[in-house]
Amino acid sequence: MATLHITNGDSLTNRMQELKLVTGDFMVWREMFCEGPTVIKVETENSIRKRKRFLKKYYRISASDYDTKFISQLKKLDSILDYDEIVLWFEYDLFCHINMVAAISLILRKGVRNIPIYLVCSGKVLHKKKLFGLCELSNEQLKQQYHNKIQLTLDDLELADHVWTLYCESKPQKIAGQIKRNSSFEYLSICLRAHLQRFPNMLTGLNTLEHNVLEMVDNYQIKNIKQLTGYALEYQGYYGYGDMQMKRVLARLFQFLNQTKDMLLLSERGKLALERKKNFYNTQILDWHYGGVKKYDYLYNNDTHTLLKL
Repeated sequence: MATLHITNGDSLTNRMQELKLVTGDFMVWREMFCEGPTVIKVETENSIRKRKRFLKKYYRISASDYDTKFISQLKKLDSILDYDEIVLWFEYDLFCHINMVAAISLILRKGVRNIPIYLVCSGKVLHKKKLFGLCELSNEQLKQQYHNKIQLTLDDLELADHVWTLYCESKPQKIAGQIKRNSSFEYLSICLRAHLQRFPNMLTGLNTLEHNVLEMVDNYQIKNIKQLTGYALEYQGYYGYGDMQMKRVLARLFQFLNQTKDMLLLSERGKLALERKKNFYNTQILDWHYGGVKKYDYLYNNDTHTLLKL
């Protein structure tokens, strides 16, 4: 049986290939569609041009790097109909889920209808409190996850495709309507809620993750930005950000922090923001996209869990 594995990164792929944990061909999804502008058809010149511009401007990733790391992998899907099954390897977080729904949307556009598509998704582990990424699992746990892979139904695939379409369009309020949809995607609902909470809070101008970072500074004895980065990565919840993304988050928060000789503290602005006594929207506004919309074109209402268009 010819199997195509679509994985969430090189670390997992290399490990599975070296240890021969599974058989088949691999396509590595080296993108981060959870940030920056996106269009529905990721394989088009329009999409590629937008992604290259965004990644070069904000992450110093060159156009040639993008071609080598992502476009070369996309071309592997040109022969997708030659496979007997497709296995998706993605994790529980928003970073992975946005990539996953983009991948499913592309697979469906390639004409895949009768080939079974399976999902291996890490997260909860029996008797453990924290959520685990795929690379954090032992070899036996990885094998067990593969053995327990979930075959996605047509309804699942169409839901993923619909969520990706909504993410790329200009009305993110519609995403809220998908949060309570039943599906085989155990973590999709909470990831969609986490996405809505990335928009600035209507009371403070900071989003949930930014607010949580200020809470960390207030509650823990954090010595410097480096230590704060570690805390923020460890306790970010369902976002799945890596070092590059988290450093960008923290850079936007410097006005709310004071660095003393041996301690990182909240500034007066930080205290006001944390206590929700002042709105800092105007000091935060930036031309930053989440899919088809700009982050600062919407406000998040914490009471109703809805978005307000400015």
